[in-house]
Amino acid sequence: MTAPVPLLPPPAERLTAWGRLRDRMLRDSSVLRWFAPLFVTALAAVLRLANLGHPHELMFDETYYVKDAWSLWALGYEGTWGDGANDAFLRGDTSTLGGIGSFVVHPPLGKWIIALGMGVFGPGSSEAWRLTTALLGTATVLVVYLVAHALTRSIVAATVAGGLLAIDGLSIVMSRIAMLDGALTFFILLGFLFVLYDRTRSMRDAEYTTPDDREKLWGRVFWRRPWILAAGLALGAATAVKWSGLYALAGLGIYLVISDALARRRAGIVFWPMDAAARQGAVSFLLLVPVAFVTYLITWTGWLVTAGGYDRDSDANPLIALWNYHQSIYGFHISLGSGHPYASPAWQWPLLMRPTAVWVDDDASCGTDHCISVISSIPNPLIWYAGVAAALYLLYRVVRGLIQRQPEPWQLAMPLVGLAVTYVPWLLIPGRTIFQFYTVAVMPFLVLALVFALRAIAGRRSDRLERRQSGERTVIIFLTAAVLVSAFFYPVWTGMNVPYEFWLVHNWLPTWV
Repeated sequence: MTAPVPLLPPPAERLTAWGRLRDRMLRDSSVLRWFAPLFVTALAAVLRLANLGHPHELMFDETYYVKDAWSLWALGYEGTWGDGANDAFLRGDTSTLGGIGSFVVHPPLGKWIIALGMGVFGPGSSEAWRLTTALLGTATVLVVYLVAHALTRSIVAATVAGGLLAIDGLSIVMSRIAMLDGALTFFILLGFLFVLYDRTRSMRDAEYTTPDDREKLWGRVFWRRPWILAAGLALGAATAVKWSGLYALAGLGIYLVISDALARRRAGIVFWPMDAAARQGAVSFLLLVPVAFVTYLITWTGWLVTAGGYDRDSDANPLIALWNYHQSIYGFHISLGSGHPYASPAWQWPLLMRPTAVWVDDDASCGTDHCISVISSIPNPLIWYAGVAAALYLLYRVVRGLIQRQPEPWQLAMPLVGLAVTYVPWLLIPGRTIFQFYTVAVMPFLVLALVFALRAIAGRRSDRLERRQSGERTVIIFLTAAVLVSAFFYPVWTGMNVPYEFWLVHNWLPTWV
């Protein structure tokens, strides 16, 4: 495998003084290695935290998750709320909260995370109930940087990946609203990073056999894989936010078996498929799944140790009662098919046909003009469509390599693995009511795919000087355009009061209205 190169490699010939300085900085500067992730994280923080309390309303599903979060903080379980709860809650009045358990259909961890801000600053502050979600959204940008750096070993490529996610509208909006999908994205991506670290730091092909034993029937079984334990913790937390985290847990578990099998084949193990599935696969399962299960169960502690939660009295054994509750939740999810004006089946998501307007105030005015304030979860369209195209490009390269028996570098497949666990499962439930904003978990992997495509456009050191210069200019133009598009859309990602005509020109498709 050839060593990865930076996204924008300097020309090998006729280097300018700036080119030599840039090359030296990229290779040698510890300052740059620290500055780059701090810069993209700070950028993400500014875009997610600025004016976070606007609007001081319960937007979209905040009406459920925020009040449930405070209920968890006050009672240990989700209780029922009386009439006028929303208006009272905005004033910091939580007296309408009752002690009777409420039937909720998502695990508690995401709501516990939302509750942390209110526990510190009080329930009447919209900044408080959105704070922890915004911080996790900011941290997600940093994790994307780390994933990209682990895949490419390039500070420039990692900075581009983190920067693109930092300025993406879908990621910004879902970080500025107290819902569960931002936390789900963070934990899935964190589990992905830990699995990647296991692939690059714990497992080495040469370690499967000794140099004198390349034709061994069975390879070594590895128990010491701390990154898999960490991945189990992260993916268990993802599942404890939303059950869709199970897709990532199962998908990355399958990836571990497949990657182990291919590594054993390269190492010359005779029975490499069975060795990876039955021997190492069993060990990987024991390292990954029990940790995830225990993590998930711990998040239900409040419900288990109190007596008022929904279905808590269905059995004297609290674990059996919890199982009964989970059966009720499962029944709700499989039957959910009610209509919604912003519902969008998964096949529409790549086309970006129906983004979700999470908040609209069309009674605003600015002088004599009719104005409107909107918060729309639409991604940066340029980044989104380019990311979809890049994913198809990576899929083509991987499939072509398999057909020609000349596999591409394994790093190219990693964004596809992420897309498989965050997008493909939704295609299997076409009748369920789902929304475009679920793709906030897909977006990081589209960004990673896009970075690989931009690296291909920028060219390699071995390419002709003219080819590299042309590729670099193309990449710079694209990145500049992406920044300008984000600046153009930022008012409708943050609910700024704008003229009605200004909002209309942001609706590039009729279905965006």
